[in-house]
Amino acid sequence: MTTPVTAPATTPAAGLRIEGLSYGAGGRHLVDAADLTAAPGETVGLVGPNGSGKTTLLRCVYGTLRPSHGRALLDGDDLHTMTPKARARRVATVPQDGQSDFELTVRDVVAMGRSPHKRFWEADTAADTALADAALERVGIAALATRAFPSLSGGERQRALVARALVQQPSLLVLDEPTNHLDIRYQLDILTLIKRAGTTNLLALHDLNLAAYYCDRIYVLQAGRIVASGTPHDVLTPELLATVYGVTAEVSTHPVTGARTVVYLPPST
Repeated sequence: MTTPVTAPATTPAAGLRIEGLSYGAGGRHLVDAADLTAAPGETVGLVGPNGSGKTTLLRCVYGTLRPSHGRALLDGDDLHTMTPKARARRVATVPQDGQSDFELTVRDVVAMGRSPHKRFWEADTAADTALADAALERVGIAALATRAFPSLSGGERQRALVARALVQQPSLLVLDEPTNHLDIRYQLDILTLIKRAGTTNLLALHDLNLAAYYCDRIYVLQAGRIVASGTPHDVLTPELLATVYGVTAEVSTHPVTGARTVVYLPPST
């Protein structure tokens, strides 16, 4: 009789609270006294122009950078006092550009998401493999499981990294431009998957229409400071877009989705 494969239990979504977080380099604040909250299961977006501090703030949350002031709390626990392995059991990251020089297969890269839950040199179990294969199926690249990861296109690589994050079974997903390199179909598929993952999600996005549709709340950064926050309906206004992005835009409510829709207007000549 075959013993059924049982997947490890998922981790409940956690609440994130960022309090007065700052990070400086080169004599200037890249993030300046940021306050942010994300309730358990909420999808919260960071938007703002290039260089506004989105990536730096995310790196302070997932531990690549240590803030000079303030803290990031996950269900009340300071993320920066945790060991890297303990933090990785609770927080999974999808960076903006995933690079790898290792000739690992796509399945091997995705299965690496189980490493925070295993002892050093502990072999993958049947449940680990089942989780990796299920995640590859969910992101639409099951057929690429045996391909070398460096041989993937940018979009395929991004989907593999999302699959690795899901296999990690975190309570918080932190994603930096998760739709990078993806065509329209997979942008929608990946963001829908993230929204339904059962995690708390903090993600940076350039596309304001995607942010408006998928995010419960939005924080707007400008020169390292949070200058606006709230629901997409509250935040995405022509006045804010003119101030923060320096563009003229029409903002309306879409008749089908009910989401904010932004249409950019070219400069008048």
